[in-house]
Amino acid sequence: MSDRIFGLTLSIIALAFFASATMLESPFFADPLGPKTFPYLVSSAALISGLAIIIFPDPEPSWPNFQTTKKLLAALLVLILYALSLKAFGFLIPTMVASATLSFQISPKIMTSLTTGILLSIVLFIIFKFGLGLSLFPFPKFFYG
Repeated sequence: MSDRIFGLTLSIIALAFFASATMLESPFFADPLGPKTFPYLVSSAALISGLAIIIFPDPEPSWPNFQTTKKLLAALLVLILYALSLKAFGFLIPTMVASATLSFQISPKIMTSLTTGILLSIVLFIIFKFGLGLSLFPFPKFFYG
């Protein structure tokens, strides 16, 4: 039953996305396909996937126990707080705290988790800042005066 509910939800979202794409206006100097083609393709693929899930559901899944659900909700809370803290605290500090916390959830070893958090935040900052050219602040803006 849960697959069919997910398939129905996905189909409704795909139809809403398709309907919103019909309201896009083509600018005067647009490419030959126009701005509607990509949203149409994405929503069509999502609709086909949703209908396939409704028609061919998997066997009923076994849901996680309460302890696992608590850990998943804690991880979700960490990720939400991470997203909310990026602008205020820069990239390195929130990334270090979030990755160390999630690493500790996977393997509860403090030193390994701290090392993972520190190294992952530094490596990701280097990749995003210098490899991909994103304008990230490593630390909070108030550090710069």
